Amino acid sequence: MAKKTKRIIKIVLGVVVFLTLPSVLFFGFVYFKYNEDVPTGIKGVEADALATKMLDALDYVAYKKTNYIEWTFKRKHHYQWFKTESLCHVLWESYKVELDLLNPSESKAFVHSFRVHNEKADDLIKQATTFFNNDSFWLVAPYKVFDEGTERRIATTKNGEKGLLITYTSGGTTPGDSYLWLLDESGKPRSFRMWVDILPIGGLEASWSDWTITESGAQLPTFHKLLFIGLEMGDVIGTE
Repeated sequence: MAKKTKRIIKIVLGVVVFLTLPSVLFFGFVYFKYNEDVPTGIKGVEADALATKMLDALDYVAYKKTNYIEWTFKRKHHYQWFKTESLCHVLWESYKVELDLLNPSESKAFVHSFRVHNEKADDLIKQATTFFNNDSFWLVAPYKVFDEGTERRIATTKNGEKGLLITYTSGGTTPGDSYLWLLDESGKPRSFRMWVDILPIGGLEASWSDWTITESGAQLPTFHKLLFIGLEMGDVIGTE
């Protein structure tokens, strides 16, 4: 009986090692290849000017006039954002939350089209808020560089490339996150590097290159590439 038990334990351990070792090795490779500390940067007029150049390249005026934005993040979370009214309908699986972004207590939650209340509603509203904070950032992050609680710096990468380092000292789901925007000659973003609480590796780079010009004139991304992962935004709609 003891031999049989030992054999089972060996088999289980072997399976665990077989399944986890490649992941551990891959993580180690990515960590040592990409991980680095947040670069130091310089605040001031030059940083603000670069941030303004990026907004001009993306037609910030058109984005400000955009009232309604619709998209689907990774084919999972669908959004109908009434931007000027600070309202957003968040839909996933069998759930729908009508988020009131200015007055969260006024938000409403539904399951299979039936409104729910109390703890269930609170849980769904909290989940929808987390989804919105993350997924909308992947859509409109460039337009948030002058948001309240942001710090702007000119920073230089290890390769000597200058970028716009944005740190969010407040707001959102994970305040303290930093992003280094890398821009083309016109000031339009082509990628950013991230130092965020949710990722154990600092400095990972994600593309910002698959842009669409919406009906309202706002320029919004339709896809991002992060290592081997694709983040799809679906059919992005923007109207006045």
